[in-house]
Amino acid sequence: MSLKYTLAAGLLMTTLGVSASAQSLVYCSEGSPEGFDPALYTAGTTFDASSHPLYDHLTEFKVGTTEVLPGLAESWEVSEDGMTVTFKLREGVQFHANDQFTPTRDFNADDVIFSFDRQGNPDNPYNQVSGGTWEYFSSMSMPDLVESIEKVDDYTVVFNLTRPEAPFIANMAMDFASILSKEYADAMMEAGTPEMLNQQPIGTGPFTFQAYQKDAVIRYLRNDEYWGDKAKVESLIFAITPDASVRYQKVQAGECHIMAYPNPADVQAMKDDESIVVMEQEGLNVGYLAYNTKVAPFDNVNVRKALNMAIDKQSIIDVVFQGSGQIAKNPIPPTMWSYNDAVEDDAYDPEAAKAMLAEEGVEDLSLKIWAMPVQRPYNPNARRMAELMQADMAKIGVDVEIVSYEWGEYLERSKAEDRDGAVLLGWTGDNGDPDNFLAVLLGCDGVGAANRAQWCNEEFDAKLQEAKVLSDQSERAKLYEEAQVIFKEEAPWATIAHSVVYMTMRPEVEGYVVHPLGGHIFNQVGLSQ
Repeated sequence: MSLKYTLAAGLLMTTLGVSASAQSLVYCSEGSPEGFDPALYTAGTTFDASSHPLYDHLTEFKVGTTEVLPGLAESWEVSEDGMTVTFKLREGVQFHANDQFTPTRDFNADDVIFSFDRQGNPDNPYNQVSGGTWEYFSSMSMPDLVESIEKVDDYTVVFNLTRPEAPFIANMAMDFASILSKEYADAMMEAGTPEMLNQQPIGTGPFTFQAYQKDAVIRYLRNDEYWGDKAKVESLIFAITPDASVRYQKVQAGECHIMAYPNPADVQAMKDDESIVVMEQEGLNVGYLAYNTKVAPFDNVNVRKALNMAIDKQSIIDVVFQGSGQIAKNPIPPTMWSYNDAVEDDAYDPEAAKAMLAEEGVEDLSLKIWAMPVQRPYNPNARRMAELMQADMAKIGVDVEIVSYEWGEYLERSKAEDRDGAVLLGWTGDNGDPDNFLAVLLGCDGVGAANRAQWCNEEFDAKLQEAKVLSDQSERAKLYEEAQVIFKEEAPWATIAHSVVYMTMRPEVEGYVVHPLGGHIFNQVGLSQ
């Protein structure tokens, strides 16, 4: 393991130049992944580096859409009552190999069962490995939903559910549902190095993992044994570059082919540059400030409402997004079905906010605002956003301290139920279903995990649970619309913005598609000669 890690810096030096090899695709990413086992994490930065290049899922999303396609499952059948889902698995799929492990068998049902059992079964030896919080699995109510997973034969798996679940097939295409090798897991547990699943990943995906140096580079090679369409380039390199201006300079200089998340202020110049291609798409996202509703005085809805009224969201759109976003009033984006446009946003009214705090007897209030250290599609500059909020809060007599942490630590610390302060975060949809926003981010099962507001409202949660079991989309939409009204009345967040997503690349890049679910997927991206 250590040899691969020390070689990473040299690999960066020898392969980053675009001219070095027409078969190497270089992506300027915005940050380091937290690890390479996607079920352990929730950040898109991590998914880009793990689940997309390295793993497959039972079902897959067609890139550029939310259409669900067969993946490691060739087909599936849902029982009439919706309580059992039978997957017929693809035969002849091979796992990757590395210096520690060479597989002796193809992918089969044992790998499917292991990949989910470790997340929901506290007796599984991998349940606590590498932290073992399984944030998606718990926030999506999977422990309550999946009663058992049954192996019928090597290529047939049945999920027995406790209730029907409308988005279940789409959920199986999500990053947390990546399929890992049970044989590799057993070998690493026996060797006393179970953390290798997260550090030296083995999957069935279109690329194989080669080397990683934190904050510098990740290197992948094409998997020539891949069961699906082979990747169009021989190697894929992530050049980890946190500064957006530096990412742009690298694209201009030919050191990177593609970059993520340009500064909004640079977008017009990029569009005017004939040597640069800029793609854009309305993002399926939301950026927000989540209060900790378990900590006084933020457990008081009127205090939260007052703080929301103090935030000049239009100024944030103008200064931070520079025209590439729109004010958010709901926790789901306006492009998503069930969006409730009848909801009225909290008015920007500092004087009313100040009076409301006085009515609640709240004086000399201080508040920490957590600002992300990295750019995200829903927030291009969290520090600047926090500074604008700090100035807004000062106008109503609230003293704000801005805090931040390294990205992985930020995500981990912000989950704490006793967290001190309100956290800037956001979300890009994983499967095109409102449940993926409302239940994961605001449902009771997400408290202590993806629900950073630590908010559990029984009426709100009941509507989500009722919507999950319905198959009629119009009936589900009515419940989600009602849930958005409750959310707005209770104000666990200050909803900030929905943003446009931009991708910047060199003209020789062919086949890149902006994915509505936020992932950067390169297996069908090529380079013209």
